[in-house]
Amino acid sequence: MLRQTIAITLLSLRSIPERLAASLVIVVGLAGVVAVFTALLAMAEGFQSTLKSTGRDDVALVLRGGSSAELNSGLTRDQATLIKQAPGVRVGAGGQPLASAEMIVIAELMRTGEKTGSNITVRGVEPAAFALRPQLKIVDGRLFQPGLRELIVGRGVTQQFEGVKLGEMVRMRGSDWTVVGVFESGDANESELWADVEVAQTTFNRRGFSAVRLQLADPAGLQSVKVALTADPRLNIDIESEQQYYSGQTKQFRETIGMLAGVVTLIMALGATFAALNTMYAAVGAREREIATLRAIGFSGTPVVVSVMIESLALALAGGAIGALLAYLLFNNMAVSTLGENFTQVVFQFKVTPKLVQQGLLIAIVIGMFGGLLPALRAARLPVTTALRAA
Repeated sequence: MLRQTIAITLLSLRSIPERLAASLVIVVGLAGVVAVFTALLAMAEGFQSTLKSTGRDDVALVLRGGSSAELNSGLTRDQATLIKQAPGVRVGAGGQPLASAEMIVIAELMRTGEKTGSNITVRGVEPAAFALRPQLKIVDGRLFQPGLRELIVGRGVTQQFEGVKLGEMVRMRGSDWTVVGVFESGDANESELWADVEVAQTTFNRRGFSAVRLQLADPAGLQSVKVALTADPRLNIDIESEQQYYSGQTKQFRETIGMLAGVVTLIMALGATFAALNTMYAAVGAREREIATLRAIGFSGTPVVVSVMIESLALALAGGAIGALLAYLLFNNMAVSTLGENFTQVVFQFKVTPKLVQQGLLIAIVIGMFGGLLPALRAARLPVTTALRAA
């Protein structure tokens, strides 16, 4: 049985060049399915990875109660002071709490190659903001000076928007700001413009803050800080770790992309399955005399079924591998931007991970199995005398 299976399978695979055009239908179809599936999920993976890497477990984010994001949160100066003095907050140099009250403002910049503006986040920060984000490094220029209308710009912003290079003047809401530095952080902060919070408040006529970030003295002490703050009647706040916050910001986007990838992949997979069925039926029809001859000299039906299935799976895997390779070459690490939870542009990169490639190849295998099963059964049940007479 094994010898028969190997013999028929090798014969089947060697005959593929004779049916190259028909075989390419399966390969090209499945390459398209896997490439589209992988690219869509690589976008969701990149967005999730960017936001998830932004948060830390030992940093708490405090928002106004009922706020879903920093943009729609608001805290007064007195409230920010009370939050910073909560027990359980790490003390920094000079005995001051390691905390940063920050303000979010939405501005508009021109994207490269486009004639319409897009929203961008301007974040006013206190000096402690940099200690809370040790991954953020100035890679070009310098840090802004307190009291001046100066900006540092994320590397992602410089890649996607115009007029934000080092030394350029950025006009936002009737005020002019000078770009004095470019920073990298490897996370969602690279999609923002940073300035001194006091200058930003004065310029944009804001009195309070959007959120307060706290460095926890104990990474496991978030609950105790939450209890202390929520017990204060002067405060109405929600508090969670940065990692929880940013992970929650990706939920809707991931669900949308996942649904879109599922629908598109299903539609394309159905087309690829029918293409595989037609191709394998044609292959079986072209080999009727060959299969009938083998059956007549003593080969059983099972090796015939296995050979047709292996041919279908081989073509499917070839298509899947090509699709995964195309997705990797074309999309992996490609920088794009999309609207985030704050209705501002978040710059991120596509991530074609080994897990996505495995999922794409699995889809190709399943389609190959369905596409080869019925033709394989037909080949095994082919009446020998009828096939020889037809030949």
